[in-house]
Amino acid sequence: MIEWRRLNTGIRPVPDPVATPVIWGGASLGALVLVATLNVLGGHGRPMFALVALSLLAALLGLCARFVAAPGTAGLCWLFLNGFAIPPAGQLSWAGGRDARWLACLLAAAVAGTALARVVNARAGYRRVSPLGRRPGAPE
Repeated sequence: MIEWRRLNTGIRPVPDPVATPVIWGGASLGALVLVATLNVLGGHGRPMFALVALSLLAALLGLCARFVAAPGTAGLCWLFLNGFAIPPAGQLSWAGGRDARWLACLLAAAVAGTALARVVNARAGYRRVSPLGRRPGAPE
């Protein structure tokens, strides 16, 4: 008789990243809320405040995402920045250098957040599985 067993039982040394569609949903909702909040507080027409806020959002979302989610996250944040933080609201436009720089800034923030999370998780995972690392509950 065949006995089925799970091969991946036990604690995973590195947590799984959140699914890409969930990250993109968070980017859409978060960007909408951030841009709407900034517009209500008088930031309409001042895209630098929105760019900084959306870059922080992209970096925070990158902390729990895969690298493949970074371009979509940056693109969604840029759509809300371009469509609603710059007058006239609701119209997308492409102003060569400016929008390319904004998109690069948002992409860099998303990739930096993801890279930071991977490094931190890898170091923590190495400490958990390394024979030289201190294990929880082990004598010092």
